[in-house]
Amino acid sequence: MDFTEAYSDRCSVVGLAVREGNVKMLRKLIKQGYSIDVQDNRGWMPIHEAAAHNFSECLRVLVNAASSDDYINSKTFDGLCALHLSARHGSLQSLRVLLEAGADPNQVTTEETTALFLAVENGHTDIVKFLIQHGANVKGLHSWSGWNSLHEASFQGYTEIMEILLEKGASKECKDNFGITPLFVSAQYGKLESLRLLVSHGAEVNCQAKDKATPLLIAAQEGHTECVELLLSKGADPNLYCNNDNWQLPIHAAAQMGHKRILELLIPITDRICDKGEGKVSPVYSAVYGGNKECLEMLLREGYSPDAQECLKFDCVSPMCMVFQKKLFSFIDIFLKYGITLLGINLGYCLFHEKFTLFQRFLKLGCLLPSGDQLLEFVRYTVKAHEEYKEWLPYLLLAGFNPVNLMHRFWIFSVSESALNFILEFTDWKRLPPHVQRDLSDYKEKFTWTPKSHFASIPSLSHLCRLEIRSVLTSEHLRSDQFIRELPLPTYLQDYLLYLDVLRANSILGAEDYLGQREEGATSTSHSSAEDAERRDITPVQGDGAASD
Repeated sequence: MDFTEAYSDRCSVVGLAVREGNVKMLRKLIKQGYSIDVQDNRGWMPIHEAAAHNFSECLRVLVNAASSDDYINSKTFDGLCALHLSARHGSLQSLRVLLEAGADPNQVTTEETTALFLAVENGHTDIVKFLIQHGANVKGLHSWSGWNSLHEASFQGYTEIMEILLEKGASKECKDNFGITPLFVSAQYGKLESLRLLVSHGAEVNCQAKDKATPLLIAAQEGHTECVELLLSKGADPNLYCNNDNWQLPIHAAAQMGHKRILELLIPITDRICDKGEGKVSPVYSAVYGGNKECLEMLLREGYSPDAQECLKFDCVSPMCMVFQKKLFSFIDIFLKYGITLLGINLGYCLFHEKFTLFQRFLKLGCLLPSGDQLLEFVRYTVKAHEEYKEWLPYLLLAGFNPVNLMHRFWIFSVSESALNFILEFTDWKRLPPHVQRDLSDYKEKFTWTPKSHFASIPSLSHLCRLEIRSVLTSEHLRSDQFIRELPLPTYLQDYLLYLDVLRANSILGAEDYLGQREEGATSTSHSSAEDAERRDITPVQGDGAASD
């Protein structure tokens, strides 16, 4: 090889003659001793130019002039030989010259791609037929990923080529490195006619890739409705689990990706064990995860549970947990419409996202109060919202939540002095658990906390009675003032049971509206008059909002 013969554009004079299809000049240059194996900047020699441009006469001259058989198989920097270039560009005459000269029809590129695969990729049906006639192998792998020519024809939708390959022995169940068959490829890319052809040849509709995905799952995921309909009509199983964790079905894919029509097809035929079965994942989660409101409502309307099961896969105790995770607050009304059970931790999510109005609404709707395993997590959320405690803490306590459940050491040392004083109003501050008393003492010493003056005294009898009466009432009765308003007590005693003295003294705006505004005529009794209080034989409200002995 003589690189001094290369021009400035990196193409030799022989290569330039071939590129122009000038057979006469080519013969002249070869006769004058010019090299036929000088490469350009792509690694192309004149033989590659002739093959790519289908200059079969030039190609024949070069093959005859070659000093060894290796020349015909020489490769470009991309690993392509003349046979590959002819197949890619549909150069039938050049292909004929090369095969007659002894080129290997099954030679592969550096990416293990065959000439047959390149012909299929570019839709050259005549080249495909010619290569097969001259010994091209229709079986085995034709690319580095394990795809063969039937995979590629299915992907491209070249049904005529598919027929040729199948007729010549291509396996309809061949798999690439990921366990994917040509039928799977057709379903994934929505090639309906390819799919129809493979089904007609008996290809397995329930084949599974290495990750357990099925053609039905991938068609549902990609939204290929007609492919889904065809697969179902040919026996595709909608209840064949499609991943190694044994929870994902085609219905999950449709719900997550928002393919409503496909979801309609799958709902009636999918086993409902996925809805609340242990270790499974309800498609309700999938709809929320994908942010698909219409799919969510469709599932709930058709009877899927708004509560579902705890989902470790998504680290969610319920679908509502995922709603908050993804900040899809507009989904909340849909869940409420279909009767979701509001868990105590949902209140914590409201605090984390500073949704205080929603917090109050959940309490009104009967949300369970935080308890058990969820309690500590909830307390941590309350710390995040401690500066806005007036927006949520009064309503939580009024609903019957035990204030001592909040009073962990880290909570006491995190909240403001006013929040701490407020919550103590809802306790028997002289009979707190020892650990709480100890933590309060430490807090006072470290932060110079000034408790309300009446906390130094034993609570009044009226306050202790209030605590006792409220303790025997269920949280359901304490959600609003209705139950207490119906008790056979004077209005001012009802107000006292509702802590209106404390709420007003602490300027908790909106609390009375939350409890339920009374009629104008029922609100005439004053709560600020010491004289009236004495007449009613209860302790007057002090300036700091607490009752003294």
